[in-house]
Amino acid sequence: MKLHLSRSIGTNVISGYGRDHLLVNGVRHEASIIVLPDEIIAGWVDHIDRLSSEHFETLLIRAPEIILLGSGATLRFPSPALYAGLMKARIGVEVMDTAAACRTYNILAAEGRRVAAALILEC
Repeated sequence: MKLHLSRSIGTNVISGYGRDHLLVNGVRHEASIIVLPDEIIAGWVDHIDRLSSEHFETLLIRAPEIILLGSGATLRFPSPALYAGLMKARIGVEVMDTAAACRTYNILAAEGRRVAAALILEC
């Protein structure tokens, strides 16, 4: 699906997605990534069952207000113990399928929120 959203200068925008790819600022990514308004982190976990607390530490040091965990093509919840450190730091975590996380990220980023989208592509 291709998304249409006016881009704020300096803010990463998810411009499209499909089962096997994500488009950020028009650039195709074919593996899981983390998208923040000012940073893209490639090489994130490739399946929700492989998530560990260390994966969430990557997000903790960037201190977003909220993390949108895109769990893949279907909605799947990881163990809350994996992201307990985020909760302790008062960082919200919302789990949704990857497509919904892409759409929600764009809305929150456009509002100027410090949001992180941790997007899993199960390729």
